[in-house]
Amino acid sequence: MAETNKTAILVPGKLHAHAMERIGANFDLLTIEKAAPELVTEEMAEKVRGMAAMTVVDAAFIDALPNLEIIANFGVGYDTVDAGHASRRDVMVTNTPDILTEEVADTAVGLLLNTVREFPRAETWLRAGRWTREGGYPSSRGSLRGRTVGIFGMGRIGRAIAHRLVAFGLPIAYHNRRPLTDVPYAYHDTLVGLAAAVDTLICVAPGGAETHHAVNADVLKALGENGVFINIGRGSTVDEAALITALEKGTIFAAGLDVFENEPQVPEALIALENVSLLPHVGSASVVTRQAMADLVVDNLISWFTQNRAITPVPETVNVERRSASSSMK
Repeated sequence: MAETNKTAILVPGKLHAHAMERIGANFDLLTIEKAAPELVTEEMAEKVRGMAAMTVVDAAFIDALPNLEIIANFGVGYDTVDAGHASRRDVMVTNTPDILTEEVADTAVGLLLNTVREFPRAETWLRAGRWTREGGYPSSRGSLRGRTVGIFGMGRIGRAIAHRLVAFGLPIAYHNRRPLTDVPYAYHDTLVGLAAAVDTLICVAPGGAETHHAVNADVLKALGENGVFINIGRGSTVDEAALITALEKGTIFAAGLDVFENEPQVPEALIALENVSLLPHVGSASVVTRQAMADLVVDNLISWFTQNRAITPVPETVNVERRSASSSMK
């Protein structure tokens, strides 16, 4: 097995503590405040051959590291990394799929229940002493009974959500770029068509230019006044201003959001609404799942530098091959 403790790995900004500990134990760990080219020193530019990140890694930052071989992204979504540019530079990009699938699917179902049944507000009612003073919390206007669910993004997580909701007795439909041959659910070739056919829309789509503001005013109008919108994917997939308007005007019934366009900034207009349930991007945020994600980040780095292969390459870089240690140092 090749020695890795002299291989320089850069961590820009914050990273899970367990990942930092393991990188420090296995590599030469370097850190900078954020992924900004101007913070890269000449020594870093010469030494750094790997990166572990959970922040924006753009083309300029990649180019600031001429000997970079691999970017290990913390998270299944990697829209913050310019994987296309990395591929053109023969830089491997990895993510952390599968590990968080079940956790995020659990969160999606919990968020849906919170949204239609108002469980957070009911708990606040109890904690404030209103149950003893005023009686039971008013019956929720919403329910899962009789609902039809549409899933935008029938990937690993979408399938796991569908599996759970079938157990609730709910019919499932979905929209992807193309129909799948191995799922029994109804397919709609447009997102507007899916929204018109269901009254509960769950967004699990990845971020990026292709899905930017895909959930817009037309989609929300098609979802209808009994419609519930849940977003567990990426905030960029939703026109947030259109969503706020739809919630304020009753174009849709309610929404549950774990992700936002400009995290951690959440519009005050959303916070003020009573027909929305909000979570601070906690879809995969359990100790056990986040630690497993951290392990996969580091395992990808170790595998790359000891076995010349990545464990979980993203599609854009699946064909990137490792340069030899001698040729990688220019």
